[in-house]
Amino acid sequence: MNSFSGRFALLILVLLLGAPASAEDWRLATEQDGIQVYLSSVPGSKYQSYRGLVDINADVRTLVALQENLRVACKWIYACAEMRLLKYAGDDVWLYMQTQLSWPLRPRDLVLHVTTERSADGAVVRHLEAAPDYLPAVQGMIRVPRLSGLWRMVPLADGRTRVTYQIRGDPGGSVPSWLANRFVIDAPLETLRTLRAVAERQPRPAPQ
Repeated sequence: MNSFSGRFALLILVLLLGAPASAEDWRLATEQDGIQVYLSSVPGSKYQSYRGLVDINADVRTLVALQENLRVACKWIYACAEMRLLKYAGDDVWLYMQTQLSWPLRPRDLVLHVTTERSADGAVVRHLEAAPDYLPAVQGMIRVPRLSGLWRMVPLADGRTRVTYQIRGDPGGSVPSWLANRFVIDAPLETLRTLRAVAERQPRPAPQ
């Protein structure tokens, strides 16, 4: 698999209900196992944005590698059923993703345009934007019409990484309010919890 194919596996994410917000009114919704999840109302939308924060005992390079392997990334991204590379062009990548969600939701699919920025201090930011018209509709799938978000990975002095995962979107179709409210908690919490578990099992790189 192309080493770039997954680097935007971040996905992903996913999906569906959540975007970055520069001036949103974030409120802490839950804090579990060292992971904080914040929510924010979105004007004109019935879906809330979510933001998950966690410190992971792994360096940025390790986390980037886990995102660059699509097969592995789909295992730690909440509700991911399939993910594959559509196009790679330098710091821009287009990904296709299908979700596996609980009844009564129908499966969704998503085309993501992901752009990566790297800073001199070693931080990596990946911007996510839905590109629903990039591919024709897939039979049996509801195409996610709107999504924006980011992954931010900032190195800490002790070798850990502070990770932010933030999403805002519209899943398309009809979603019961109780399920939407559960999703915006479960998606960041489970994604970051599983990513942390996988990352902290990886061998630490030798000091340079």
